[in-house]
Amino acid sequence: MVNAFDRLANKISTFLDARLIFILDLLLSLVASLLALLTLGFLRGTFYASGRFALVWMLTSLIATCVAMFIFKGHKLIIRHMSLRDMVVFLSETVFKVLVMFVVMTIADGGIFKGVTFTLMADFILTLFLLVTVRLMMVTLYSYLIDKRKASRNNMRVLVYGVSDKSLAAIVRLENSTHYKVVGLLTDEPQPENLRLSNLPMYRFNDPAQLDQLISEHEVNAVLFTSERDAQSERDGLVKICSDLHVRMLIIPNIDEMKKGLNHNKIREVKIEDLLGREEIQISMEAIKANFKDKVVMVTGAAGSIGSELCRQLAGFGIKKLILFDNAETPMHNIRLELEEKFPNLSFVPIIGDVRQSPRVDFAFRTHHPQIVFHAAAYKHVPLMEENPCEAVRVNVHGTHTVADKCIEYDVEKMVMISTDKAVNPTNVMGCSKRIAEIYVQSLGLAVERGEVKGRTKFVTTRFGNVLGSNGSVIPRFREQIEKGGPVTVTDPRITRFFMTIPEACRLVMEAATFSTGNQIFVFDMGESVKIDDLAHRMISLAGLKPGEDIKIEYTGLRPGEKLYEEVLSNKENTIETQHDRIFIAKVREYPYSSALPAIDEMEELSIFVKIPEMVKKMKAFVPEFISQNSAFSQYDHPEEK
Repeated sequence: MVNAFDRLANKISTFLDARLIFILDLLLSLVASLLALLTLGFLRGTFYASGRFALVWMLTSLIATCVAMFIFKGHKLIIRHMSLRDMVVFLSETVFKVLVMFVVMTIADGGIFKGVTFTLMADFILTLFLLVTVRLMMVTLYSYLIDKRKASRNNMRVLVYGVSDKSLAAIVRLENSTHYKVVGLLTDEPQPENLRLSNLPMYRFNDPAQLDQLISEHEVNAVLFTSERDAQSERDGLVKICSDLHVRMLIIPNIDEMKKGLNHNKIREVKIEDLLGREEIQISMEAIKANFKDKVVMVTGAAGSIGSELCRQLAGFGIKKLILFDNAETPMHNIRLELEEKFPNLSFVPIIGDVRQSPRVDFAFRTHHPQIVFHAAAYKHVPLMEENPCEAVRVNVHGTHTVADKCIEYDVEKMVMISTDKAVNPTNVMGCSKRIAEIYVQSLGLAVERGEVKGRTKFVTTRFGNVLGSNGSVIPRFREQIEKGGPVTVTDPRITRFFMTIPEACRLVMEAATFSTGNQIFVFDMGESVKIDDLAHRMISLAGLKPGEDIKIEYTGLRPGEKLYEEVLSNKENTIETQHDRIFIAKVREYPYSSALPAIDEMEELSIFVKIPEMVKKMKAFVPEFISQNSAFSQYDHPEEK
């Protein structure tokens, strides 16, 4: 889009060529000669400003100027690069002109007459003054227009979506911005004609053609959403239209991004995560803070997607000390640097350790005596764990077993285990390993409650689905494939998944941990499922590209153990309501600790010696609902029928 400054600067560049400057300089020289002649006539009478003398004077000025300009070529100097050295050229042209006029007038009148010397001096001064002054004015104007053009190109013209308080706040905030210029407000609601808000016009759109015309007429570069909720409400409307029209979509960061240290004035592009999220969950932050204040809290898997976000949120709750436990060196180093920068007063200890190593876990508990433990350490990738089933059991089952036992041994008040929706009617080894971990934690908690095991720890398990942007998840993968030019790989065009943002998941985990009485498995309302194929199309469109044309989509087939559709966690048939409308208690079969422990010990031993068939068979016998899908382990299903 070309704005007014672009057009004017382009015209100046086009028309101010050497020929035009030649004519302009010639006219300026003649004007100077005429003014000098009129001055002489005013001082000496009309004789010098009329008749033969005036004609000879002006003709001489015309010829002398043309010759001087052809010799010194002042009209060919580049105006925008004019310097003091160029003044010598104009001085030379003017001196040459006056000398020629002096010779001609002397010869024409048979000798120099009284007053001509004064007039020639006036001509010299006026000519030089006009040439230099006009040049300086042209340089100033050109620089002004170029600066304006640069500013206008950097100054993005935006339409603000909506007429809410947030929209008005955004307008005020951008009023003096050097990067954005608000040209109006955009709404799909009926509005009175010619209505203005905050002295800006309001535009209503009903269809793509109307919006396209509006954007073209007002040279709009982008549409600005002031909240994720607005973007989500328009994901099948305005967002889709903007994607089709290749119009940029911007959004003001939410509170979670601001807490992570992003510049509160930064406006960024709309991302797919903004469209998949939901309305912010209302949780009792004061109750949560009171629950964790002055406590020593330990997080296993602290460098992972969920673990690191738990650490960020806990850091703001006034806890006494934070223990970070993880075996990933570089991610642990990164979260350490982040906490040191953003929470300089936080007492925290990063421990490199593996939950499979009981002595290392014991060291962390023995040294720091945590009062609350969040157990987020786990292997989570379904295909990888299907190929390495023993490691899934080693980390997800044995690791949880180890951490839970240390919680009992060191008198921890509460352990919160992070589980997954894939533990519900599992179809893969990873999901089943998490279900077995759930069973152990719940059976141990019930045994403590009944006095079968000595201790006081309360055990809480939380289940939720995929989290947006977690390490190795589908959205970062699609984004990477798009950046490389495709193709984007989707396993099956029918596959769907539930998504939740990482901060949202962590808030719900802490909320559940706050009001839990122990030994429950909490599940979260995950909202509506998302078709992964639609997700791929939308991400390509948000990148300003056309799905199927600019970026190809390839369907690779379901991977081992993968479901087409994940389980809905919060069905009324399989859950009990709680005091929070987004948190439910799962109805699950309870296992006696006395029978669960020997079976789990046996599976752990089989995993250590990598006896895969025996271990998987034991898992299926222990969790009868574990029915493999698209997996070599399907041969071990329903052993009683074989």
